[in-house]
Amino acid sequence: MPKAGDTLWDIARDEVEKRENNGDDGKRVEVWEKSVLFMGSKNGGKTTIILRCLEREEVPKPTLVLEYTFGRRARRHNAPKDIAHFWEIGGGTSLLELIRIPITVNNIRSFAVVLVLDLSKPNELWMTMENLLQATRNHVNKILAKLEKTDPEVAGEIKQKMQNNLQRDHPDYDLVDPFPIPLVIIGSKYDIFHFTSKSEALLLKARALINHLAFGYDRSKSVSVDHSKPLFIPAGLDSLSQIGPPPTSDSNIGKMRANTPLELWKKVFEKTFPPRSFSDLQDSKDPAQDSQYAEYEVDVMRAQKNQVCACSAIALHSQEFEQYKKNASKSWKEMDFDPD
Repeated sequence: MPKAGDTLWDIARDEVEKRENNGDDGKRVEVWEKSVLFMGSKNGGKTTIILRCLEREEVPKPTLVLEYTFGRRARRHNAPKDIAHFWEIGGGTSLLELIRIPITVNNIRSFAVVLVLDLSKPNELWMTMENLLQATRNHVNKILAKLEKTDPEVAGEIKQKMQNNLQRDHPDYDLVDPFPIPLVIIGSKYDIFHFTSKSEALLLKARALINHLAFGYDRSKSVSVDHSKPLFIPAGLDSLSQIGPPPTSDSNIGKMRANTPLELWKKVFEKTFPPRSFSDLQDSKDPAQDSQYAEYEVDVMRAQKNQVCACSAIALHSQEFEQYKKNASKSWKEMDFDPD
């Protein structure tokens, strides 16, 4: 039971220490501890999915920077509760450098990523996906490179685990470069395209999927590859032949230069939905000015610092002006003026 004054980190630490507790049968019960990073389109519904997964009846607030929360679940009665750490990066693609904070060498074996893409903004969708996944892949690959030197067995285990999602007899085995850690891509706001909302059923399905990543619940066995309905495709249960070529004429496909099927799909997609420039997707709003992050003591010190900086700038400008006048005076004395 949390004690008065306990911080979030105190509670999480106490839960981890319960690894030494015994189960009902007298045997040691290990507490699972997993981490999930949510990222994707700005205002795409990431917070809503997290709250539904944790069964919290709260009104979601916009996530501007990087937020953390956690959830606990018991696999059986009186057993220690497993812990799931939930991280969420806000701002769409404007905060790529924050990806390296939650994903570390210490938790890479139990980490998963959930990418949420707003289907109602197709002109931003592909670039958002590409930039976030590439930044995450680069960071994870750096961690794996370090592990290969310090703990090659673990590095090999992680790589093999992801490779196993695709059976060797899969028709696309040689074409696919698996993402280095578990990845789920969710297309949000699907109900916008239908006159009857199916968002509740889809949220329940998303919740079950997140619970699998976070708490090890059984994975859903349902599969839906019918593009006229909400898609639900577990890893390795689809193929390029089933997806087929992009919807464009054969003559146009022949003119497009692409090395892989994914590149071809990207060219056709962006021809239909011209992408916004990367700079347009950057969030220029200063999170420090947002009222939901207001903290009196911090804000007062920040205001004082800004005032000192402003005064220093004024003093610096005054010194520069005085120096300018001295230099100008010297140059004037050295000039030969026309007596007329």
